Parts: sequence; C-alpha cells; structure tokens
Amino acid sequence: QVQLVESGGGLVHPGGSLRLSCAASGSGFSIYAMGWHRQAPGKQREMVALISSGSGGITNYADSVKGRFTISRDNTKNTVYLQMNSLKPEDTAVYYCRAGVGPRQYWGQGTQVTVSS
Repeated sequence: QVQLVESGGGLVHPGGSLRLSCAASGSGFSIYAMGWHRQAPGKQREMVALISSGSGGITNYADSVKGRFTISRDNTKNTVYLQMNSLKPEDTAVYYCRAGVGPRQYWGQGTQVTVSS
C-alpha cells in the first residue's frame, strides 16, 4: 500500500512555471512506475507524463506537453516531480499523481493548477 500526496499547484499566468510534487508514504517507492495525469472540467482524465520504476530512465509525455513539462523522481525522498514551463490556459486542470506496479494502482487526491491572466 502506498499513499500519495500532491502539492505545488496554484494560479499562474500564461507563460509561467510551476513544479508539482508527489510525496509517497510506505515502503518500496522505487518499484513503482509513477505518472501524472490531469482532468479538466467536463473532460476525461488524461495522461500527462510517465516515468519508469527504478532510476526512472524511461519517460513518456502527452503530445500536448512535450518540450514544456518534465517528469523526474527522487527515490531517496520518495517523491516524483512535474516541472511545468510555458504554461497555457489549456493546462488548467486538477493534476493527479499515480503509482503503479503490476495490477496495483494508487492515486493521490489531486492538486489544482489554474493558468489564467
């Protein structure tokens, strides 16, 4: 069992940056593949970025965020990050952290990101 707590959301102007953090409790953090997903009002939840277990040598991004967002992990801190640059109004959503290993999936409670002038 792992519990996830996201932080770092907020209100930012278009073109600005935010860094989201997801802190995991429990043991064995490095065995989990981690991901960030988001859900905008009236839309389905979508994948934003994924990072592999272990050292996190494999990452994957949604086309809409490639070149602007970077996912990383620090296994010594049981934390995964999402650095978001050049933010756009369409990035406005609740951002969720996910941990997965095999059939087991765990989700955080989400953090709101609002991009508006």
